[in-house]
Amino acid sequence: MMRFLLRRLGVMALTALALTFVVFALTNLPPNLEKLARSEGSVRMTDESVLAWLEQNGHARPLVVRYGEWLGVAPGWTHTDDKGVTRGRCVEQGSTYCGLLQGNWGFSTVFKQPVATVLEEKLAATGWLMLWVMIVMVPISLLIGVLAGMREGSRTDRALSTVAIASSATPEYVSGVLLIAFLGTAGAGLSALAKDWGLISSGALLKGTSVSAMDAITFENFALPVATVALYGIGYIARMTRASMAEVMTAQYIRTARLKGLPFRAVVLRHALRNALIAPFTVIMLQFPWLLNGVVITETLFNYKGFGWTLVQAAGNNDIPLLLGCSVAAVLVVLITQMLSDLGYALLNPRIRLS
Repeated sequence: MMRFLLRRLGVMALTALALTFVVFALTNLPPNLEKLARSEGSVRMTDESVLAWLEQNGHARPLVVRYGEWLGVAPGWTHTDDKGVTRGRCVEQGSTYCGLLQGNWGFSTVFKQPVATVLEEKLAATGWLMLWVMIVMVPISLLIGVLAGMREGSRTDRALSTVAIASSATPEYVSGVLLIAFLGTAGAGLSALAKDWGLISSGALLKGTSVSAMDAITFENFALPVATVALYGIGYIARMTRASMAEVMTAQYIRTARLKGLPFRAVVLRHALRNALIAPFTVIMLQFPWLLNGVVITETLFNYKGFGWTLVQAAGNNDIPLLLGCSVAAVLVVLITQMLSDLGYALLNPRIRLS
């Protein structure tokens, strides 16, 4: 186990280095740096002024050197102007190295705050969204998949499989708009019917925006974004569970258990269910990185200011430090969930060895 963990941690470190370097190179392309200079300096800057600004702010040196400074393995840049004033990446900290490894994630040009502070707040907001999505999505999808796979080819299987396919085939920007139209609009959809029937006096059944959820999460302001994200994942996990359950139900040991006279319910719960959940477990664990990056549409649609909304703001405003911070957070979530998935896979199936 220890050798496996050490090997996985080494692979994770190399993967993180490779991915962050690619993202750093893409965000530091010359057009992006020129746009940064004009946004931080003046939109009327000449090309010579842009080059001078990049030189003075440490953006004109080789890419590998700047990546090392950002990572914290190379000394930070310094620049002394004509008046003898020295500025630099690490001057305020009073140290030679002040990169990612030292806890300095940079300063957001959009939010005017340290990137670490912004990410801490936005990741916490998205974490609550992910938590409720998993609470809703996992039990429903497993129930649909198990019921469909228990009796492959039956009417129940066909009906539930149709629902799962329709769910996974509907993207968030479609289901979100439909949910807002039917439940989050005062003068249309079910809200209008509820008002006509006297169930509500005014407004909509649910809120079509989640701005207020940043202060206090309620069922009214959080139900629609949770349902929007969960609907897509329910279909995918349910189909994987159904396929795994159908395969297990045709196994020889299941037939033996049924021939021994065990009740069908006992066969499913004691013998089939645990083995059938091995493949869905991996899929469920991989939903975490998908949720972290897939909430971009949902959070933008419902104006919920979490990680996805922040990523859109950073990309739209060319906030390079914040973009890099978001990429590091996403990479870490992907790598950690993959390692946990491997460990959980081995625990569910003792025949798998970690050596």
